Amino acid sequence: MKFKEKKTFEERLDLISKLSKQFNVRAHKVDIEGSFPFENIQDLKDTGYTSLTVPKKYGGIEISLYEMLRFQEKIAEGDGATALSIGWHMGIIKNLAEKNAWNENIFRKICEDVLNGSLINSAATEPRTGSPTRGGRPETTAHKEGNHWIINGRKTFTTMAPVLDYFIVSATLKDSSLAGNFLIPRSSKGIVIEETWDSIALRGTGSHDLILQNVSIPGDYFVEQIGIDGKKASGWLLHIPACYLGIAKAAKRYAIEFALNYAPNSVEGTIIDLPNVRQKIGEMELKLMESEYFLYAVAKQWDDSDEEKKAVMGPLLGAAKLTVTNNAITIVDLAMRIVGARSLSLKNPLQRYYRDVRAGLHNPPMDDMTIQLLANNAIKGL
Repeated sequence: MKFKEKKTFEERLDLISKLSKQFNVRAHKVDIEGSFPFENIQDLKDTGYTSLTVPKKYGGIEISLYEMLRFQEKIAEGDGATALSIGWHMGIIKNLAEKNAWNENIFRKICEDVLNGSLINSAATEPRTGSPTRGGRPETTAHKEGNHWIINGRKTFTTMAPVLDYFIVSATLKDSSLAGNFLIPRSSKGIVIEETWDSIALRGTGSHDLILQNVSIPGDYFVEQIGIDGKKASGWLLHIPACYLGIAKAAKRYAIEFALNYAPNSVEGTIIDLPNVRQKIGEMELKLMESEYFLYAVAKQWDDSDEEKKAVMGPLLGAAKLTVTNNAITIVDLAMRIVGARSLSLKNPLQRYYRDVRAGLHNPPMDDMTIQLLANNAIKGL
């Protein structure tokens, strides 16, 4: 079954739910091995999911941000690593379509390739610069030779590196203060993927190092200059908290199912009727309600806003990410308290959820930056 055959949001969500159940079956093996969910990504490509954010004018469906987040959340219920991985691709295509910053012919070509299964992600983080959201200058360099750009450098945390067809690489122009993004096809000579990903969280994202050794690309693949317009609000980055919300829902479901069935001989019936267990379930539900309403209200506001209104949504977007991610951490912790020591077994999915949600603290924007942004916004509003 393919997404183009599904006409309504509910039909598409149902198909995503079925895929998510398959991903859940495979998640433990990928996590234990520290491998990559090739089957999951192929399923998403085969069904046409990976093309849902392609603009209609290029043959896509052009789903809304709200729809994308709902789908991403559902994928994360099955496997957080798969959701976060494909979320970058989905969001980048959506973002590029919204901001219209690239040459149209190049973006059209990318969209046509995406419709045929190609995948794209950015490679911006470097060993010495840290997160690009902190403003570090890329040490990766680009210089012109004739009609081509020559790129050299190393990028870390290149999520989905095993299957990407295109990399968007940030680089500093040699002998210049300018920096820009360069589109680099995987087929380019001089590309090396060094398998460095050893994180205990989201082990299946394949976020390896990308090494660029005299990589030559056409002159028009310098797709945009960066750092000239300041930091624009980016609604697509809400795919990050959507992922952790999905993981939290999976943890809640597991904890409730456990409580419904666990019957120690110290109590009558199962532990679901114990006041302390029901207290924790209620607390989880409250956190989930807060997260859902905040995240999806902001997403709908983004969908309904023009460019001028979107431009001032940065503090709201950051607050949604901070709230949902930290709530997810609390929800998984509460679920583990219900299940007890069994939650620490490698066979138990809760220990994977626990490790995975912690990664959200290190996805952009970081909590401290969001708090400073909110403080500045409050002061300006007086």
